[in-house]
Amino acid sequence: MTTRDVYVLEHLRTARAKGSAKGSLHHLSPTELVVRLQRALIERTGLDPARIEDVTLGLASQSGEQGANLPRTATLLAGWGAHVPGVSLNRFCASGIDAVAQTAARVKAEDLDLAVAGGVESVSRVPMFSDAGPLWSDPDTIRRVGSIHMGIAADLNATLDGWRREELDAYGVETQTKAAAAWASGFFRSAVVPLDGFDRDELVRPGTTLESLAALPPAFAELGAAGQDAIALAAHPEAGAIEHRHTVGTSPAIADAAALVLLGTRAAAAAAHLALRARIVAAATCSTDPVIMLTAGRQAVEKVIAKAGLTPADIDVFEFAEAFSALCLTFRRDLDAGPDRMNPNGGTIAMGHAFGATGAILLGQCVEELHQRGGRYGVAAVSGAAGLGVAVLVERVDA
Repeated sequence: MTTRDVYVLEHLRTARAKGSAKGSLHHLSPTELVVRLQRALIERTGLDPARIEDVTLGLASQSGEQGANLPRTATLLAGWGAHVPGVSLNRFCASGIDAVAQTAARVKAEDLDLAVAGGVESVSRVPMFSDAGPLWSDPDTIRRVGSIHMGIAADLNATLDGWRREELDAYGVETQTKAAAAWASGFFRSAVVPLDGFDRDELVRPGTTLESLAALPPAFAELGAAGQDAIALAAHPEAGAIEHRHTVGTSPAIADAAALVLLGTRAAAAAAHLALRARIVAAATCSTDPVIMLTAGRQAVEKVIAKAGLTPADIDVFEFAEAFSALCLTFRRDLDAGPDRMNPNGGTIAMGHAFGATGAILLGQCVEELHQRGGRYGVAAVSGAAGLGVAVLVERVDA
């Protein structure tokens, strides 16, 4: 078996909507979100869908409207033809970025020449934990695995790393300010496909201040007191007591969204008259302590950089899913990734986290930012529940 280069040829997404009945995408099913993006991809590229050899989408809650292999259903409804396969992938919050990584691996291995990866999540219609798996619903499994809520894990990490409430709030203000500025500059416009007039991430809160965040109560103290702290401290007694410092202003906002990334070889791109945007250099998957949980994305970044023979200093852009302020501050500290390189256009605390779609959105943002600043290397990464993490490293291509 040989390997060959694989490239990002196009990426697009919906705007991110509030993950509730009040959100601007609640009226559209997750299948319809994907169908609309698939049709937009063909319109944008002029691509014959007969050339596409597979569609792999990440979905974190595969039940109800997101069950029964949604990608296959959407592909049929989009009119791509019965010959185009589809498959769902679940690595929790890292599902979308893992869909990109696995599809790229298949292209490199000559299993595919041209394929679509991405993800979708309609939290407003298929709520978090609605698949009722034992990791969420079985008390014995929760106890034995240490399956705590992500917010409790975030507060545990903040406690162990010593991040003060003021530092967490400052990061929350920073990401909101960046996101508002990026939208004002038009940075996201080329990637976002308007749906029924909805074309802007609606969770961004311009004008967020330290004072407004300081007034917010801790978001996870009651959950901790109800038994989650005890599970966390049984695994990490060194914490002493968990200080609940995260609020809704320093936690990722839940969102509805979908995103697609078109991947292929240089030859496939030439045959379809498509430009090369970035080369997939490497990908890495890792896992860590399921109680600490949220550090796995950073570890995947370190792993993929080392795999490519690079150092953190070689990376021009880090797009890291903002799984709570504490994890972002630790990422920045450990990889010496300042505000200009890490999430330069804001992140999921400000714009929303649509579980299955987030990784594909971040990958697209990473490619766009590399072209904007003329950078060479970028990394997109996401931490998932139960201590999972995935990262993809890309290199800008001007062709």
